[in-house]
Amino acid sequence: MSQSIENKVISRIYGRGRGWAFTKIDFVAEFGEANIHQALSNLTKTGKIRRVCQGVYDYPRFSQLLDRQMSPDLDQVAHALARKFNWRIQPAGDAALNLLGLSTQVPGRWIYLSDGPGRKYEIGKHDLEFKKSALKDVGFKYKESGVLVQALKALGQEHVDEKVIDRIRQQFEPDTYDRILKDTRSVTGWIYEIIKRIAKQAN
Repeated sequence: MSQSIENKVISRIYGRGRGWAFTKIDFVAEFGEANIHQALSNLTKTGKIRRVCQGVYDYPRFSQLLDRQMSPDLDQVAHALARKFNWRIQPAGDAALNLLGLSTQVPGRWIYLSDGPGRKYEIGKHDLEFKKSALKDVGFKYKESGVLVQALKALGQEHVDEKVIDRIRQQFEPDTYDRILKDTRSVTGWIYEIIKRIAKQAN
């Protein structure tokens, strides 16, 4: 395989930053399956990238404090698999709470709703699970919409107070709320009312 192809591949990976997870699907259209397979194999052997599970790799994050590579970013791995299989996904439960900064606990089990088949993967010490779900639960146009709706579902109406609303508001840029409001009009009534409260105070 041409060394120049390998250099182009690693340049693209570095450009996405540490923590990015990917599969051959992210490169095959441009470089061809045989070339990208060889490139990913060589880059793994030299330690420039890491294989996190079958067919999925990442550009590892590094902890200066601990002087070692950090665990894979499970959200990145989930989206790499979604791109590979052409699934639409939304984080659910503890995964959504963690991504929104509403929980400091790193879940041992990351669950994503998916319009694909149900599947489970072991990623280091964590389980990554995709649960087949109704299209209405994974059909949001914007990623922010799905994370917000699933986090509110996980919390439950009785646990959403002004403190929680303020913490959520800090996670999004004010100009994102108009599109979130349009994107979530079909959700459960109490969830939409809370989204409106967040959006109103953010603008």
